[in-house]
Amino acid sequence: MENASKALIIAGAILLAILLISLGILIFNQAQDTVNNSGMSQAEITAFNNKFLKYEGTQKGSVVKSLINEVIANNADANNPVVYIFGGGNTASTNKPKTDGVDTKKSYKVIITYANGRVSLITIN
Repeated sequence: MENASKALIIAGAILLAILLISLGILIFNQAQDTVNNSGMSQAEITAFNNKFLKYEGTQKGSVVKSLINEVIANNADANNPVVYIFGGGNTASTNKPKTDGVDTKKSYKVIITYANGRVSLITIN
């Protein structure tokens, strides 16, 4: 009889330990999702990125000015993540880009950099 009660106590302790470990893993995964989530669903990220993808590659100066204006409009909306521009007279340290340094007669190479799956930096060479 004593062996059976000890076996039940040990089995209960093992089940309790498994339950606590599972709970810890669940909490860890939820916290990890919160850290990695940019606050946007996958569809929202895709729609956000599509605004800028058409400008990627070698573009004329007038198209680059349109890109910068698109970024200015994006950054003016507080609900959108900020996109930074480097090059074309801009530094990546500001979220208020300018079109002043872009010559419409030249061609520029536009490189898009992603963070957490969405456009975060656009480099103009």
